[in-house]
Amino acid sequence: MAAIAFSALLLPAPAAAQAPILEQAADELRIDSVYRHSESNSITAADEQRLERRIVQERAPVFIAVLPGSARAEAGGSSTGVALRLGRLVRIRGTYGVVVGKEFRAVSSELGQGEADRLASQSFQANRGDGVAAVLNDFVRRVGEARQAEEVSAEDDSGGGFPSWLLVVGAGIAGLFGLRAYRRRQRERRELADVKVAAREDLVALADDVVGLDADVEMPSADPRAKDAYVRGMEAYQRADDSFDKARSPRDISKVTYNLTEARHKMETAKAFLARKPAPEPRAPCFFDARHGSSVRDVTWPSPYGGPVEVPACEADAQKVEAGEEPAMRQVPVGDGRRPVWDAPGYYGGWAGGFYGGGILPAFFVGSMLAGGFGHTGAAEAATGGGFDDFDGGDFGGGSGGGDFGGGGDFGGGGDF
Repeated sequence: MAAIAFSALLLPAPAAAQAPILEQAADELRIDSVYRHSESNSITAADEQRLERRIVQERAPVFIAVLPGSARAEAGGSSTGVALRLGRLVRIRGTYGVVVGKEFRAVSSELGQGEADRLASQSFQANRGDGVAAVLNDFVRRVGEARQAEEVSAEDDSGGGFPSWLLVVGAGIAGLFGLRAYRRRQRERRELADVKVAAREDLVALADDVVGLDADVEMPSADPRAKDAYVRGMEAYQRADDSFDKARSPRDISKVTYNLTEARHKMETAKAFLARKPAPEPRAPCFFDARHGSSVRDVTWPSPYGGPVEVPACEADAQKVEAGEEPAMRQVPVGDGRRPVWDAPGYYGGWAGGFYGGGILPAFFVGSMLAGGFGHTGAAEAATGGGFDDFDGGDFGGGSGGGDFGGGGDFGGGGDF
């Protein structure tokens, strides 16, 4: 893994303009399954990592957010409203557990009616004495077991006896499925290797683009805001680098490209301040090659799918498109060769989603481009196969289960930690 050639700066970054708490949490939950707000100390960073590992082990779409009590103001004043609002913002089917101040609530668009309530209350009552982290870990375990039980029940819901001769057939089928599982794992390893090559190229490109910037921001005449932006860019780059090393599937690469987008914007902001210019607005990377940097405007590109679409472009590529020329398109690894990004296979959806969020490149990769432009389906939904409609009508199973960390013993939809 190529290391970035920046000097380490240990100065604290300035406070950023705060987005609404729930929007900030939703942005993070699209990338990580657990979010802990900076003002919340109910769980530690180590607890957060253990929760993420538990969710992976359970193979369950569970999302956990630990938030300050002030988040209720963004959801009608209730913690249940916070859970519902998060589900609608994240727009991925699953089970959402929230600790808001000292209240624990859960809702689900996957489990049966009232099931999230029941599991949250059981976890709370069984583990409240051991703290918030213990309750949340147990809740994730129970959700995983509930989903597994539902799957087994669905398989067994055919009635009648079980002919013994089917055991022989079953053994053959099991062997076939074992072979298919082996081949699937081999394919997934190859896919991850392809996407990691592309992500490594993106990491190296940003490092090369800002060589020497660390020295420039240290100059006595430099705008101090440039150094602040540089420090933030370094932090985002480090998160991208760490995510690269931890990636275990193509979808995990979205964490790399998401943080790279933030890192590049902060570095471009530092350069602007050094040049006594205003900070550039945050924009998606250039559609034709993310290594060109942030886009500056949208252009109408005649796509190979047969229709014009609006895409973000750097100035050089925007001018080429407007002149009727075809910009040099990014080529990404696919097996033993390379393809242009618009023709990349679906497993590049996570890589693209981290750069472009909901729509542009992910729509190409999952084959969901629409005649009038790109759909609004984000990479996260494409990866999970979940729909968004469940979060528009409020048809979650449950709503008040859990408890309140801090006081009384009312477990009928509440209690106090």
